Amino acid sequence: MKRNVNSRTATAGRTATGTSVGILIALSLAHFFNDMFQSIIAAVYPLLRDNLSLSFRQIGLISLVYQICASVFQPAFGVLFDRRPMPYYLTIGTFSTFAGLLILAFSDSIFMVFIAVACVGLGSSITHPEASRLTHYASGGRHGLAQSIFQVGGNFGSAVGPLLAALIITPNGQNFIAVFAALAVVSVITKRPITGWYRERFRSPADPSRKTQAVHRVRLSKRKIYFSLGLLLVLIFSKYVYTASLTNYYTFFLIEKFGISTRQSQLFLFAFLFASAAGTLLGGPLGDRFGRKYVIWFSILGTAPFSLMMPYAGLAGTCILSIVIGLVISSAFSAILVYAQELLPGKIGLISGLFFGLAFGIAGIAAAVLGNIADTHGIEYIYRMCAYMPLLGFVAVLLPDVKPARAK
Repeated sequence: MKRNVNSRTATAGRTATGTSVGILIALSLAHFFNDMFQSIIAAVYPLLRDNLSLSFRQIGLISLVYQICASVFQPAFGVLFDRRPMPYYLTIGTFSTFAGLLILAFSDSIFMVFIAVACVGLGSSITHPEASRLTHYASGGRHGLAQSIFQVGGNFGSAVGPLLAALIITPNGQNFIAVFAALAVVSVITKRPITGWYRERFRSPADPSRKTQAVHRVRLSKRKIYFSLGLLLVLIFSKYVYTASLTNYYTFFLIEKFGISTRQSQLFLFAFLFASAAGTLLGGPLGDRFGRKYVIWFSILGTAPFSLMMPYAGLAGTCILSIVIGLVISSAFSAILVYAQELLPGKIGLISGLFFGLAFGIAGIAAAVLGNIADTHGIEYIYRMCAYMPLLGFVAVLLPDVKPARAK
């Protein structure tokens, strides 16, 4: 019996120190489904606008309600998950999303839409900090690579959502959103390996997560850490104000400026989001090898030349530039998140919830503000205005090089 106990302990130790590739893939798949369901909301905005006679201001308010529910609760959930780990949080989040999609499929008023997107937002608010926290623990120390694998699932989900909306929902009507509610139930099955691994991990006498927290410390004063976190918030602001203009209003911009159909605009949105997903895979490994500071700097500031050209390009040029922008800017968030986790390694859930929450909150507020501006000045104006946001990426040069030191 003692020999079996020692064998299980040894297995747990190998899991703690090695990268759990299968679990990372399962977490990436969970992120894929979650973000695919989220992206359905923005993709059906033109359909909801026509069915419910909504203004751009009301579209912005819908996005704001969703983003607030998907952001405000994330830090609180992150703290809860750090303190009271349980294997079923991801499943609970999925069922909240299921309820929201089902309500959205049969919403006949903006009030019902608010309830629907709030439920989807809460599901996301649970899924992101918990899945990101588990990604950190399954990384085996290769945090950048692990976050890239996790993030690419979400980005591909965000890309596939508008494509499926164009193929399934737009031709058949709003009620066909219920198809994705059914897929939400199916996605619960993909979380079973995570649940089993999670239960076995935290049953171990020596919690590997605490071991990781104890041995990785950065050589920075508290003042420098908080200053760096402040710079990261500026970078999050610049990235998500700009991407909010694309994810929420890109279809309207293409329809108004070039006179293309809703379905065609959704395909262009898919191209941008697919490029964003592909670019995500680069940021983590490059950050592990060359330093996250340089990836962050290039990813945001490097977008500026293309964002400044896009409002004045033709249809083909707009598509090409949006793809380049997606490839370049997409690696920023995983690099920022891992950088922040390395600044405060003992609070992985809190940091994950805080940064995902800020990203969603900033995007939601930006969507509402940009909707008002679009009603007043036109949809093209917001693209000329937001094109300057990536220039804020220059503040990344002030970030210190974070090099975790292993305690002796």
